Amino acid sequence: MFISGSGTNMAALLYASRLPGCPYEIVLVASDDPAAPGLSVAEVEGISTFAQLAKGMTRAEHDAAMEAAVERSGARYIALAGYMRILGADFVDRWEGRILNIHPSLLPKYKGLHTHQRALEAGDEFAGCSVHVVTSELDAGEILGQAEVAIIGGDTPETLARRVLIAEHQIYSRVLADYVSRATSPEFLIAQVRERALALPEADEVTSHGMPCFGIVKGKKFAYVSNDHHGDGKVALLVKISGVDEQGQLIENDAARYYRPAYFGDGWIGIRLDLGDTDWDAVAGWLQRSWRSVAPRRLTELLDAADEF
Repeated sequence: MFISGSGTNMAALLYASRLPGCPYEIVLVASDDPAAPGLSVAEVEGISTFAQLAKGMTRAEHDAAMEAAVERSGARYIALAGYMRILGADFVDRWEGRILNIHPSLLPKYKGLHTHQRALEAGDEFAGCSVHVVTSELDAGEILGQAEVAIIGGDTPETLARRVLIAEHQIYSRVLADYVSRATSPEFLIAQVRERALALPEADEVTSHGMPCFGIVKGKKFAYVSNDHHGDGKVALLVKISGVDEQGQLIENDAARYYRPAYFGDGWIGIRLDLGDTDWDAVAGWLQRSWRSVAPRRLTELLDAADEF
């Protein structure tokens, strides 16, 4: 988690992480300010901390120092909690989909600073906060959750900010918990495969052997999603490959991710989707390759023509 100041959102996330059933834990609190009060809170609570003053460093150099600390901690996600520096595009790209931020406005309204003042000047009925995925464009990533806070007559930016902060403390932990859980949620994983499979020409979906199955309309099947099939505890994509040699090579290179699916033979590979680090571009590539192996020529030529544009 990255902070720059008092760390009240950091503390809210930390205490929520200790509740029964919470799917995340805080392993590091890092700051661009060694004097940030939130670091002391984290230390007293037994959380590892890291601080690197940004002064005298380029953005890339400071980002690299912060990222190195995150990698040493083993963290898989970064939650920005009052972190006042803008992360560089290269940093964000490397952590695509794994950095969340909470912003004190109802995005897309009032990106950037002075959000409460701007809401009051606009005569808004509600202010609030938004949790969003961080992208290289400021405050523009996917909005994961919002909380509205009514504006009261006579509010100042300071009085409004205090109430919005209470809302921030409530919503951030819930959204973070939901977000990290979806990386292993069968419903989410199946939906991601479905979206990519059905985007292929003349693809359809049926249920086969209790599994979502994707194929060419009135034609051969090119992919299945196995969800704890025969009690194996896995959520996996099953796609066609060239044969036993490729299957063996994939399994040898990454036995945690690839496996030989029972009852499917050497022409298929199982790809685990529930490890929490699925590369969805790679999944789309596997699906397209498998689709090509069964699609009639008229369809592959159609796709090739579309790829030229």
